[in-house]
Amino acid sequence: MTMKRMLPVSVSVLLTAVALTSTAGVAVAAPAAPGGKAPTDYLYMSLGDFEEAVSGKSPDIKAKIDRPDIHGVQVVAPWKALEGRKGEYKWSRIDDALTYLQGHGKKLFVQVQDRFFDVDGIENANVPQYVKDEGGVAPTIDENPDVVTSTGAMAAQWKKDVRTDFQGLLKAMAAKFDGRLGGVNLPETAIEVDTKKDRTGYDSTSYIDAELENMAYGRKVFTKTPFVQYVNFLPDDDDHKRMKEMFDLARDKGIGIGGPDTLPDRDWQMKNSYKFLHAYKDVLPVVAMAVQEPDIGAKDPRTGLPYTRQRFTDFAGGYLGASCLFWTTEADWLGKPAASAGSR
Repeated sequence: MTMKRMLPVSVSVLLTAVALTSTAGVAVAAPAAPGGKAPTDYLYMSLGDFEEAVSGKSPDIKAKIDRPDIHGVQVVAPWKALEGRKGEYKWSRIDDALTYLQGHGKKLFVQVQDRFFDVDGIENANVPQYVKDEGGVAPTIDENPDVVTSTGAMAAQWKKDVRTDFQGLLKAMAAKFDGRLGGVNLPETAIEVDTKKDRTGYDSTSYIDAELENMAYGRKVFTKTPFVQYVNFLPDDDDHKRMKEMFDLARDKGIGIGGPDTLPDRDWQMKNSYKFLHAYKDVLPVVAMAVQEPDIGAKDPRTGLPYTRQRFTDFAGGYLGASCLFWTTEADWLGKPAASAGSR
């Protein structure tokens, strides 16, 4: 099975982004010519897809994982997969993935997932049952014009008890895996809570405050493993002051920044996180970008045709400063032998 991800950008955020030109003291610049070292290629997939692949149930995916030009895998691990009852953590699946990849000379990145963009109802959020029972899940809605409107759910990190439990997971994970993983990241910041149905007391200020606290806490407990926060859009951040605050924190605390989508020259990305990534790329410890399923079919504004592998790589490395690039297994170049695929 293939993990699909919707692009969670609301119409209001999108229109605001397009309208902005230069905010929060960060000028919008045209992309620079490709330069610097090309990012290292990794794959990204759900933890379940990885397990199916290495077990032999998905031999085509396993073959892609084992390619000599793939340096590791980023697995998306939902909170529920890592914790059952409150404080009872489950590490066997991460242990197994790590054992396999290390045995093949590759690295494991783990994205700890607390938000789900295409689930029907908060009861289907992939978080521990106790979080649901304690009212710690909020409904979300995706009104991105690029995709069909869908519903989702996320852990209500703005609630202190939820945030405390989530940080407990990060602390326990660091105690077990710090120094052994290639990296750990938190998911993208773009969300739109369905305030008509929400019962958690959501507001955008508290949400962004919680994201800042979680990323700082993750860096505090992961002292040997790179810790990364994905940043793309923030709700009600028209002047981008909160996004600048997030990048300043990353710079000051040694937190990596990344994002779920590499979309060169896309106007709304260029006027949101991409301009910050470009401005801060030389002062961040790591920049980790992804090319996910929606990206590979997106049209390049320069050509009107789908982006090429070379375009993704040049932009991610040259403009955004990415040192690693997490590819969907649906990327066409992964269907070619490693030698010919290396020609880009």
